[in-house]
Amino acid sequence: MSDILVLYYSRYGATAQMANHIARGVEEVAGMTARIRTVAPVSTVCEATQDAIPAEGPPYATLDDLRECAGLVLGSPTRFGNMAAPLKYFIDQTGGLWLSGVLAGKPAGVFTSTSTPHGGQESTLLSMMIPLLHHGMLLVGIPFTERELITTHGGGTPYGASHYAGADGEQPVSEEEKVLCRALGRRVAETAHALRTAQG
Repeated sequence: MSDILVLYYSRYGATAQMANHIARGVEEVAGMTARIRTVAPVSTVCEATQDAIPAEGPPYATLDDLRECAGLVLGSPTRFGNMAAPLKYFIDQTGGLWLSGVLAGKPAGVFTSTSTPHGGQESTLLSMMIPLLHHGMLLVGIPFTERELITTHGGGTPYGASHYAGADGEQPVSEEEKVLCRALGRRVAETAHALRTAQG
């Protein structure tokens, strides 16, 4: 297994942009590749039906994507300081993987985007960590050795990569935020590679 699964939900595109920068960081590590996947929206009235393949963007994630990955980077915009419902809906279907322990011992990181500077970036990142801990995954953050974590005027936390998108999503991912996204992807990939090498 050499794939790092970059799995996200994005409503207006900012989280998707972050996923692409994280994937670049993954692929900076020799022998590691990024597998980008998204999840379908959900309906507030009844279960929505979607085509198996979205009209644009990456394919929808399957449980096999999780089963086959060497590591995971999970991303969502904030919804009142929590992950968005479509991502939670997908995670809630992973009970079989939890029973089998297939994700235990694999590295994982998290990322988010908010429309305001204080829109709950860190609490959203923490909300995504909780099911990963239940799966026995090894959480990877961003250390303060990444200088951009100290100098950023937008997103960026030690819990994971983040982005301040603005009220209408008008703020592009800043150079510092891009660096931190790549750093997160690289760290998850490096950890997965080290674990694989240690296991022979």
